[in-house]
Amino acid sequence: MRENVDTRTRIQEIALELFAEQGYEATSLREIAEALGVTKAALYYHFKSKDEIVTSLTENRLHAVEELIAWAATQPPSEETRRELLRRYSDGLHRGRHHEIMRFFERNQTALKSHPVMERVRDQMFDLLTFLVEPDDPATTRLRNSMALFALHASWFVLRDEAIPDDERRAAALEVALELLHR
Repeated sequence: MRENVDTRTRIQEIALELFAEQGYEATSLREIAEALGVTKAALYYHFKSKDEIVTSLTENRLHAVEELIAWAATQPPSEETRRELLRRYSDGLHRGRHHEIMRFFERNQTALKSHPVMERVRDQMFDLLTFLVEPDDPATTRLRNSMALFALHASWFVLRDEAIPDDERRAAALEVALELLHR
């Protein structure tokens, strides 16, 4: 069983590298199999399509955000809840290889625009936003609080400098996000 997990993880790693280098549409399952040194049939044992690989890359993140949404639903609507939601979301963004997956999505937006997993990601973002704004908030507050969430993502795209340590990048993004929240 452990070998299957390792093989699956290795397929995901190689696919992510190739998707980032060549683009999602330009990468074939044959190329992924060749890069792994396995047959296409061996690759099919784990993933029947590139779409399945993409979905698998996001499963952990989608689950973590679902848990965050469930947590937020049990909290009273307050500034402290909104601040804690941003802190927890920030923590999740810096676990595992999430930033690499986000960059992959960014670079392949056109190809993945209609992918079912992207629909789930968009839906989750809108669900999270409902905990950051009140229906009767003025437009400026709704926009500011929404931008707080997106500021956490922006650290990977705006601060591309590899010399910036991840903990510094995370701290800067969280500071900006918390400052954006309407008080």
